[in-house]
Amino acid sequence: MSRIMIVEDDPKIADLLQSAIEKYGYEVVRVKDFRHVLQEFEQMRPELVLLDVNLPSYDGYYWCRQIRGVSTCPVLFISARDGEMDQIMALENGGDDYITKPFHSGIVLAKIHSHLRRAYGEYAGKRGELMLEKEGLKLYLERLELQYGQAVVTLTRKESDLIESLMERYPRVASREALLEKLWDPQAFVDENTLNVNIARARKKFQELGLEDAVLTVRGSGYRLNLSAEEAES
Repeated sequence: MSRIMIVEDDPKIADLLQSAIEKYGYEVVRVKDFRHVLQEFEQMRPELVLLDVNLPSYDGYYWCRQIRGVSTCPVLFISARDGEMDQIMALENGGDDYITKPFHSGIVLAKIHSHLRRAYGEYAGKRGELMLEKEGLKLYLERLELQYGQAVVTLTRKESDLIESLMERYPRVASREALLEKLWDPQAFVDENTLNVNIARARKKFQELGLEDAVLTVRGSGYRLNLSAEEAES
């Protein structure tokens, strides 16, 4: 049974959507705290999201970008905005479809079924999962797991983001500035030692996988992922 997450601050519309969707056998979960939509998404782990544009604190475009950082699940916008630019922004921010209010519940259900089928069913081949792989090292971004051979370790979100950046740059150097920007809000002050602490934690996770010297320090530049047993830390 697929789980559908509704992110809608109008309780009447949310009730209408939930009632219609549950009649077709889907499980429905609703966001209650609109300040922490991503946190609730990660806890609920839905297969599809229905996302309003006008939300308290941050709009739906912002939350779609946050979801896209951790998942490829279908995101369908539902909004009273019917302008062409609104629909363009929805797609450019990671949305898969755009439904305007007032809507017919049959259309919403047809779109839900269609996107679930494409993402996970007969058109998908097999259920996809966001995964990055380099030289046999696999980072499962949604599970927050790192695997090498048969060994698997669990990561924190910061460790996953850091290792993802190193893998994306592999075999090139990831600068300290790029890593700081990836891991923390650019407007926030972050002590330089904070990155060093996180690098040390990432190295420990690699060691648990049997990979020694997996993160090399490139003095004056940053850090580089090393998946060759022949290299030593400079």
